[in-house]
Amino acid sequence: MDKTAALASDILLGIGGEKNIQRLENCMTRVRVEVYNDEKLDLTRLKQLPGVSGYVKQGQQHQLIVGPGKAAQVVDAMRALMTGGETAPAFDDAERTKAQAKAKYKAPMSDALRQLANVFIPLIPAFIASGLITGIINILKRPDIVGNFATQYPNLLGILAIFGSAVFAIMNILVGVNTAKVFGGSLAMGGVMAGILSSPQLAQITLFGEALQPGRGGVIAVLLVVILMCWIEKKLRALLPGSIELILNPLLTTLITGSVAIVALQPLGGAISEAIAHGASLAIDRGGLLVGAVLSGTFLPLVLTGLHQGLVPIHVELVQAHGYNALLPILSMAGVGQVGAAIAVLMKTRNARLKKVIKGALPVGLLGIGEPLIFGVTLPLGKPFLAACLGGAVGGALISYWKVATVITFGISGLPLALTIVTGKVMLYLLGYLVAVIAGFLFTWLLGFNDPEE
Repeated sequence: MDKTAALASDILLGIGGEKNIQRLENCMTRVRVEVYNDEKLDLTRLKQLPGVSGYVKQGQQHQLIVGPGKAAQVVDAMRALMTGGETAPAFDDAERTKAQAKAKYKAPMSDALRQLANVFIPLIPAFIASGLITGIINILKRPDIVGNFATQYPNLLGILAIFGSAVFAIMNILVGVNTAKVFGGSLAMGGVMAGILSSPQLAQITLFGEALQPGRGGVIAVLLVVILMCWIEKKLRALLPGSIELILNPLLTTLITGSVAIVALQPLGGAISEAIAHGASLAIDRGGLLVGAVLSGTFLPLVLTGLHQGLVPIHVELVQAHGYNALLPILSMAGVGQVGAAIAVLMKTRNARLKKVIKGALPVGLLGIGEPLIFGVTLPLGKPFLAACLGGAVGGALISYWKVATVITFGISGLPLALTIVTGKVMLYLLGYLVAVIAGFLFTWLLGFNDPEE
């Protein structure tokens, strides 16, 4: 049995077996599982498993941090080991009652944020590809770096530009499909609703004395409309006779939802998205050092609570509204501070196991994957986590002051983010990165920590 399969097997045992699994999924770095009975979890065993660098609970979801790329492999291996699937557990009445009560009284905010994250997490690979391709294009257009490459190969740059912008061309459709999936609606209908909002033909229609705007409200409008669509679709499914439901449900859902969308929800989404984009831009433009420090310094505590997921639509709206994102480089400094703190711990600690953990986590930390450092190093030690947040605040303050921005929504951070920084700001981003590392190091060195025993 290879390491991935062994880890998958150990996790299954630690969460009480496959019959205790209510929902199993993954993001870039975490195995995410919801269970029917929390009492069957052996958290002590799970936290100590080789390959698990940290544990987080957000709402009813238990998250095991296993590293970038590894999470999907572990979840696939877990599903391969499962014989009965996730949806048919054998429960006694007591356990079933407990599961139902837990579902009834779970925190609505955490659940809403989890659903929001589930809409956008599947899009991360596309955002990463788009951002890196756009960064490559920016480099190829620099005569001081590659000479006259741009004038010699204009068609190649044109093709790369298509590759890099494709995700934004179909952004609303992708969000519509994912929203329908998360909220239990028809995937095709979710795409149709997004297509209605994005149709160029809207510009030819005048309503209440004003011409309609294709794509107004961006992903915010799509989220509102598709959530309504899912609700209407479910209601009609329950009300309509089975013999005609297949025909009338999509017809009525489209007509009702589309009408409400055009008249009310798209204008509402437009107002919300414009307020978000304007407010975020104004805060960053006018706030300078203070806003940057606050945003970056408090970002990791938000990550620990899951509240950072609420920022995802803001990232998307900033890119859709301005063509660039000034928020992401600021927030990325939070993880950079962790790198500096981890280096200080590495130099001070005498614990061989801790040294090994840091040496394994530092390379991915430099690349913007901070969970192994956070949950494996700084957070358990206490003071280094605080020091890292302070270091990130220093870096974020400078990034905000220098008005550094990126061309992508989210998906990557750390050193790779430099490839996506707007022209003329790359060196400032790298300088901010270096300052955040140094600040995180110095704060950790000064605050100190209790070195764990072997």
